Amino acid sequence: MQRKLLLAIFFLIYLPLHSGGKKMSFHDFHSQTIQGKDISLSAYKGKVILIVNVASKCGYTPQYTGLEQLYRDYKDQGFTIIGFPSNDFGAQEPGTEAQIAEFCQLNFGVSFDMMKKLKVLGKDKDPIYQFLTDNAPDKGDVKWNFEKFLIDKDGKVKGRFLSSVKPESEELKKAIEGLL
Repeated sequence: MQRKLLLAIFFLIYLPLHSGGKKMSFHDFHSQTIQGKDISLSAYKGKVILIVNVASKCGYTPQYTGLEQLYRDYKDQGFTIIGFPSNDFGAQEPGTEAQIAEFCQLNFGVSFDMMKKLKVLGKDKDPIYQFLTDNAPDKGDVKWNFEKFLIDKDGKVKGRFLSSVKPESEELKKAIEGLL
């Protein structure tokens, strides 16, 4: 309850006062890489970003293959993918960050950025996911693992794709190409 109250204060009072009246962007947040390094998401300014909440023991886990291919196909055009592991759905991401990183590398050759495990639901929802779900064209909680948010070069949420939308789908590729 206390965390929820602090997040509410942060979003309602602190951010509007300290953002100079500008609307928040994805670039205003910080996270930690899966290796534990603090990172400002402003490092991604000027890139089109696909954000995906991932899990190692999910029926959608094979999407890592498509995500890696999508990353390789578009990375030289200013596109990147950021995976945020989450254990919120069916306890399908039980491992540590080190175990997750090893799993992704060994099984799927993941070379796109992976961040620390976080909460995408509930009272302890990470502020990044609060921002994503509040600013997506289709607002509301994440429904399952491998849901995707498309961010433009300015850090605005421009698209949201359910888990069932495969990384290699024309729908997703066209949305990415439209922002590049």
